[in-house]
Amino acid sequence: MKAAVFYGPGDVRIENKPVARIASEEILIKVHACGVCGTDVHIFEGAKGSAEVNPPVVLGHEFSGEIIETGSLATRFHIGDRVTIDPNIFCGKCRFCQRGQVHLCENLKAIGVTQDGGFAELVAVPEKQAHKLPDSVSLEAGAMVEPIACCLHGIDLAGIQTGDTVLIVGGGTIGMIMLQLAQLAGAARIFLSEPDAKKRMLAKEMGADEVVDPQENSVPELIREMSGGGVNVAIECVGSKATVNDAIDSCDRGGRVMLFGLAAPDCEVSIHPFDIFQRELTIRSSFVNPFTHARAIELLAAERLKIAPLVSQNMPLEKLNEVLADAKLRQEGKIVIRPDLTK
Repeated sequence: MKAAVFYGPGDVRIENKPVARIASEEILIKVHACGVCGTDVHIFEGAKGSAEVNPPVVLGHEFSGEIIETGSLATRFHIGDRVTIDPNIFCGKCRFCQRGQVHLCENLKAIGVTQDGGFAELVAVPEKQAHKLPDSVSLEAGAMVEPIACCLHGIDLAGIQTGDTVLIVGGGTIGMIMLQLAQLAGAARIFLSEPDAKKRMLAKEMGADEVVDPQENSVPELIREMSGGGVNVAIECVGSKATVNDAIDSCDRGGRVMLFGLAAPDCEVSIHPFDIFQRELTIRSSFVNPFTHARAIELLAAERLKIAPLVSQNMPLEKLNEVLADAKLRQEGKIVIRPDLTK
């Protein structure tokens, strides 16, 4: 089978690999689509993923496909079933798992990070990590379940209350999903900050009440002016020093800041504890997606989220190296790798 194998920073090779022999509790999936995530880019550039990466490994953790083989003890699904995958595998034994905080597992493994993932024609995964897709949810949409599931965990922790004002910092794929989830959570007004004009236009079409160009304006000043003092909730979806500061500085007293964007490991942000104290801000973060995949699928089945406008291109495996190396190409929107496409 054809697979894109990661050997180290900047080194992804398209190879022919033998088809994995599945274990008794595994299923073999013919991959239909696999999204390129910021985590894939971080790993490609030499940083850590959700868990430690030990090359060679096939990356790709946002994927869907069709089951073509099942192990002897894999009884939940049948050959031909369409599924999406929760990539995060927890041990169930460590102190965090025992406390119900499985996403903080000390022995966390992840498909597409610590073991072969979806940038391949075929992938073997534990059956317990699979979720069946309803007939109404396409395989293309199924590849977006994982990022939606992550956003659901983040939106839960952000604590949006009906009638809140919300700022989304960043209009990429994650920002657009967060925008829609904030609407569903009952936000009264939603502002979005994004330097790209096309994405600002899309955000308005998606339901943002006001959009801001951070290259032309001081985001906190403009947000305070438009909201009458600041927002109740700011969700940072970029992961840079400047955007984190914009999120914190745009909040009103008693505001809540969700740091969701994937920052570089060496990114540092200066804060003023007295200001945090005086405004009684809550600053928190969100890590992966504990038990949110089923909810993500339900939202797609109910057509409560618009996903198709967020995908900019479908590309073959042979283009993966180019996608991971070219930030300008990724800036256009979500790129999905399709192993069935030819270069």
